[in-house]
Amino acid sequence: MVMKGQYLERPTLIPLGNGLVLEGVSHRGELRPGLLVLPPPPVEGSGMDHVVGAELAYAVSHQGHPTLRFNYRGVGGSQGQPSRTPLEWVEDARAALQLAMDNTAGHRAVIASIGASDAVALRLAEQVPLAGLILINPSMAQPSDFEGRDSLAWPLAVIVAELDETQDRGRWAAVLERHEGAFTVVPGATRTYQRNLPLVGKAAASLVGRAGGSALNHGV
Repeated sequence: MVMKGQYLERPTLIPLGNGLVLEGVSHRGELRPGLLVLPPPPVEGSGMDHVVGAELAYAVSHQGHPTLRFNYRGVGGSQGQPSRTPLEWVEDARAALQLAMDNTAGHRAVIASIGASDAVALRLAEQVPLAGLILINPSMAQPSDFEGRDSLAWPLAVIVAELDETQDRGRWAAVLERHEGAFTVVPGATRTYQRNLPLVGKAAASLVGRAGGSALNHGV
C-alpha cells in the first residue's frame, strides 16, 4: 500500500486505438479522484517533463491522490509523428484519461491542462464526466467560455502568472467568483514559473482535494 506523502514514480504505457503507444508516468495514491496532467501540446515544444507538470504530480501525489502525465504522440518516448492536429491531441488525451480512470476503478478524474492543452481539456469535459478542471496559463480558453453558463458540472480552478500580460485577470476573477471556483495569481512569476512554482502545485492540490469531497466524484 502506498501511504500519503510517498512519491513513487512508475513508467506507464498508454495504448491508442491505432496501435501506437504513448509514454507516461504515474504515481499511485489511495485517495480519489486522480489527476491527469495534459502537458503543453507539441506545437509549444514541451512534454510531460515540463516543470509545471512535474510540480503538479509532486504536489497532488503527496496529498495521497494518484496522478498520470504523458507525452503526446511523437514527443519523448511516445510513438508516432508529432502532431499539429488538435483532433489527435484529443485522441491522445482521451486514451490517457481512460487509463487514469481505469487505475481508480472508474472514478472520475480531475484534468489539469498547461498552455494550449486547455482546448483539449475543454473538449474532454464535453465528452466525459470529470471530477474537476484546472487551467494553467490558459491559452485557448477564455473567460467568455464560462461567462454564459448558469453553472458548471465540476469544480474549476484557473492559475496564471502575475507577469503574464496576456491574461484578463479581472474577467477571470469574476468568472471564478460566479462559479465558486478558485482563481490563483502566482506573485512575481512569468509563464515559466521560475519563481513561486510550489504555489502552482499547492493551488492544484487544493482543487483536487475539493473535488474529492464532492458528490460529483462518486461513480462515472
